[in-house]
Amino acid sequence: MSEAENPQLLGLAAAVTAEDIRALAGPSTPHFALQIRNRIGRLIQGLEPDNPARIEGEAEIARLTRLGFSGEVRGHEGEEGLPPLPSVAEAPSPGSSGNLHG
Repeated sequence: MSEAENPQLLGLAAAVTAEDIRALAGPSTPHFALQIRNRIGRLIQGLEPDNPARIEGEAEIARLTRLGFSGEVRGHEGEEGLPPLPSVAEAPSPGSSGNLHG
């Protein structure tokens, strides 16, 4: 149920809290960021502009939009002078079988 809502929150826009928004957005990954963004948008759509849940939701919507379109970076670039790992090299070197074990 990728777009399903928490039944306890449906129809209760006044009861949505900033903590609800954080709980929904916390485990986001690039793969699901845009779906979570849409769910948050539906939860906050009826809230007043100064409502803490709406403020938190709008901030999370912006973050999730960036995450969904740009992805995330894990780790760091290789250190200068060290060749990239075979699994992330652009292409096998000439004469290489591409096999990591020789």
